[in-house]
Amino acid sequence: MAISTTIIAAVFMLLIPQLLGGAINDAVDFLDDANADRDDVRRELLITGLLLFGASVARGVFTMAHNYMGESIGQHIGYELRMAFYRKMQRMSYSYHNHVHTGDLMTRGMLDIEGVRLFVNTALLRTLLLAILIGGGTFLMIRTDVVLGLISLSFVPFVAWRAITARLKLRFGWRTLQERLSILTRVMDENLAGIRVVRAFAGQDYEMRKFNRVSDQAQAMANELIGIRVRNTTFMTFAFFTAVVAVLWVGGLKVIDGEIKAGTLTQFLAFMFILQMPVRQLGMMVNGFARTQTSGTRLFEILDLDPVIKDKPDAKPIAINEGVLRFEHVDFSFMDEFGDERILRDVSFEARPGHTIGIVGPPGSGKSTLAHLVPRFYDVTGGRITIDGQDIRDVQLESLRHVVGVVQQDTFMFTSSIENNVAYGDPWAETETIHRATTQAQLHDWVRRLPRDYQTLVGERGVSLSGGQRQRLSIARSLMLKPKFIIFDDSTAAIDAATEQRIRAALKEITNERAVIIISHRLSSLMHANEILFIEKGEILERGSHEELIALGGHYHDLYELQIRPGDDAVEHLGSAADAPTSSGSDEAEDADGN
Repeated sequence: MAISTTIIAAVFMLLIPQLLGGAINDAVDFLDDANADRDDVRRELLITGLLLFGASVARGVFTMAHNYMGESIGQHIGYELRMAFYRKMQRMSYSYHNHVHTGDLMTRGMLDIEGVRLFVNTALLRTLLLAILIGGGTFLMIRTDVVLGLISLSFVPFVAWRAITARLKLRFGWRTLQERLSILTRVMDENLAGIRVVRAFAGQDYEMRKFNRVSDQAQAMANELIGIRVRNTTFMTFAFFTAVVAVLWVGGLKVIDGEIKAGTLTQFLAFMFILQMPVRQLGMMVNGFARTQTSGTRLFEILDLDPVIKDKPDAKPIAINEGVLRFEHVDFSFMDEFGDERILRDVSFEARPGHTIGIVGPPGSGKSTLAHLVPRFYDVTGGRITIDGQDIRDVQLESLRHVVGVVQQDTFMFTSSIENNVAYGDPWAETETIHRATTQAQLHDWVRRLPRDYQTLVGERGVSLSGGQRQRLSIARSLMLKPKFIIFDDSTAAIDAATEQRIRAALKEITNERAVIIISHRLSSLMHANEILFIEKGEILERGSHEELIALGGHYHDLYELQIRPGDDAVEHLGSAADAPTSSGSDEAEDADGN
């Protein structure tokens, strides 16, 4: 419809010079004819005037229609691209997000989509309109007078040359500008996310200088783009008006010599002035093409990505029978900017309902990687992980992540109420279910003391909550879904020992029916486990119950001596043992005063 209305609008534009030229020729003929009937002259002029008025109104109506529909198409394209981009972000693997900055993704998902959205109205339809006007005008003008027709279109080759060179320059410039705007968004995102650190270290002046430097670079590139567009628009407009002057001069001489009529010259001039606006918009059209090409390239660099972690074509929902989780000679490594780093080596163990596995080891030993492998945030590079004999790579991701609950140390809260944050995995959960989960996480009584109860807003990223409260809310959020396997990835590091004991007691009934893996630096969090694995450099060095490992007198024993009975002698072993907090937590004061 937009293309059709554009074509119709162009036809009426081309009709106006024909009617105007014919009207003037008729008027001149009537003036030269002494025997002409004045009533016939008035009638002819009235008819011509009405035709001109009708053509102008039709041109305006169809121009309005093509502008409206062009903008509507652009908005719909923007909507579809935003949804496609956001959908792609939901599917991308953890490994992708480890190497890309949020600020860059935000720029692509907003500014680049906006650049593509504007293409339909500012470039495509206007180019079609100009092409029809020039093509149709060429036929009509040359048919009327070859010399004047060629002169009236003499500006076209120059304009085409300037448009091509400008597009190449603008394309490179827009690419540079979009990249600089990505850096600008990245700087702002980091500053706002770390605003408390900035204030704590009085880094406002430094941050302002950094932002100002990046902003100046973006502004300089924007000014350069404006200069390219304005210069080329000026040259193209100058070439156009030079052609207008040439038509007026040559056509005037032809009228004087009697080769053509005044109305014919008027027809050519009217055609030229109809072209005036599209020609003056050529700079915007060329800029639209260049920006769209650049923005589209950057956008589809993301949309064309294939997630590393995805369902196999024949993947089926996972089937849980016994609920047994097995690591079978698992290796894991991934390539990053530091090279091919091997994280896990030949890891094997089994977790079954009512069975708790404790995992401990120094920082960087691969403990959290184990937690990320079970829900397939990453895929193993050797061996396999099975649930009831099913390789987790062969089942549907969504079904797998419904049965595996991972409670991470670094919790994220949405800017919403406590109730919504707890019920994030099941927004339609009953109130009793939400309260049961928070009770098990030892958070219900604290929430009840708040002025707005469960409707209290937690603030951006949970800023209004302490570390221990965020971790307990995260535990409640995972318990809400009643997963078949629960993995606590150092999720009680900010919770005091007494509260942790109460949480463990409240979860006893749940953990008796599920396989549980507890990853912790704090031995008091996992001494009760049926089997404890001591991991270092990705390998299991020791395994057994707490009593067995103490009797062994190895790494676990040294860590136990350091944490449970710290003293001057134990400090000497600090370099060889795991870095871990003591059994007293930072949440005790929080529970005492309710803050």
